[in-house]
Amino acid sequence: MSHFRWVLVTGEYPPQPGGVSDYTQLIAGGLACAGDEVHVWAPAPSTSQPAPTDAGVTVHWLPGRFCRRDLANLDRFLSRMPGRCRLLVQYVPHAFGCKGMNVPFCWWLNRRLEPVWVMFHEVAFPLSRKQPLRYNFLGMVTRLMAGLVARRAERIFVAIPGWEALLPKSGRARYSVNWLPVPSNLPTTVSADAVAALRKQVVRENQLLFGHFGTYGPHVTSLLARILPPLLANESSRRVLLLGKGSKEFATIIGNENPSLRGQVDATGPLGPREMAVHLAACDCLVQPYADGVSSRRTSVMAGLALGLPIVTNAGPLTDSVWRETGAVLLAPSPSPADLIDAFENLLAEPRRLAEIRQRALSLYERYFALPRTIEILRTETATHDLAS
Repeated sequence: MSHFRWVLVTGEYPPQPGGVSDYTQLIAGGLACAGDEVHVWAPAPSTSQPAPTDAGVTVHWLPGRFCRRDLANLDRFLSRMPGRCRLLVQYVPHAFGCKGMNVPFCWWLNRRLEPVWVMFHEVAFPLSRKQPLRYNFLGMVTRLMAGLVARRAERIFVAIPGWEALLPKSGRARYSVNWLPVPSNLPTTVSADAVAALRKQVVRENQLLFGHFGTYGPHVTSLLARILPPLLANESSRRVLLLGKGSKEFATIIGNENPSLRGQVDATGPLGPREMAVHLAACDCLVQPYADGVSSRRTSVMAGLALGLPIVTNAGPLTDSVWRETGAVLLAPSPSPADLIDAFENLLAEPRRLAEIRQRALSLYERYFALPRTIEILRTETATHDLAS
């Protein structure tokens, strides 16, 4: 296969934290490893941590957040590019500044002469009669922005199939929407010795260790606060390990509200990628509730899936059919604590299912979500288009 030239445009890139930041670095590195020329344009990070230096990836920092001066810098760069290149935009409306309403940036993309490919991580702010007028105004503007970008795009990718319904229903964009799932942003293999050593520190022999991985936003913690106490009460052989930024603070809240459970709740706080993967792999299973349902944009689920962990989660309006059809997770019918608790207890009641689900999880991840699969899709689409041009 030929080598290609990519210009990735993103609202965040390491060391700036964020899911899109991690994803863009993975894609940039994967394309570079395949032999492609890769340039990344992103706002300069607000953190003092050093920027990554991935082989074959050139990062260009913008002084602002895609303001007029930034777009002029991009114009000059693109005009000097030798030969054909492709813009690959990592689209999240609020990532491009202007309080999520950077219409000039979308108009700039709409007028580009280069081939524009767009990965919609999110499409638009939701509309609802129950929310303030200013939020619905934001929802209308972000739909206008998505329309400008989508109608220009040569290829459109979505993080979950449900986003397609929010894109324009007419024009060529409608015929080029492809699902491009988000891979795990953690290592997908870990040292068995490291996992065994960690389990010795955290649990006794024959104890069950289940975990939750996330950032502990209010929509998730409101569910966890009603799920964890019933799973731990009167079950001294069970412990929960809370993983990720905000986990220690949430563990303190659980302990204060349930003093008798303090000895069964551990938390890691933020960890580096490899250390986090080891802690995840030390768990016997994960409990991952989501108010809008599990979907393929949830990197917290991808991380567990890639390590072959049995995951108890729930369906919802954004849940992709793949979760219902493959049996790779224990899928509660709703995010209600009662349904999730039942799913968890049903899993433990049939220990043989743990091994079955582990294998299904690994198979599902390799088939749909693994990074090499994502890179293959992008480069195959590129080669096919170039042959047709």
